[in-house]
Amino acid sequence: MKILDNISLGMILLFCATIGLAPFAPPHIWEKLVMLFAGTLSRPIDIFDFLMHGAPWMVLLAKLGRMGVVKARAPR
Repeated sequence: MKILDNISLGMILLFCATIGLAPFAPPHIWEKLVMLFAGTLSRPIDIFDFLMHGAPWMVLLAKLGRMGVVKARAPR
């Protein structure tokens, strides 16, 4: 968890805006999510692409969750 605490939220947002959305018309991650829910995400290159473009979003969710837990545990 210390690694996640050391990554700045701004840096994660930058990665989400660049790697997470590129190419931008339409966002590539959206195409991969459609393939996932349609059941056509089966080729290894598509799975790798989905993981690569989805990783910044997963880190963002983990960071926001961690920030919420730390804030909830803070003494009042």
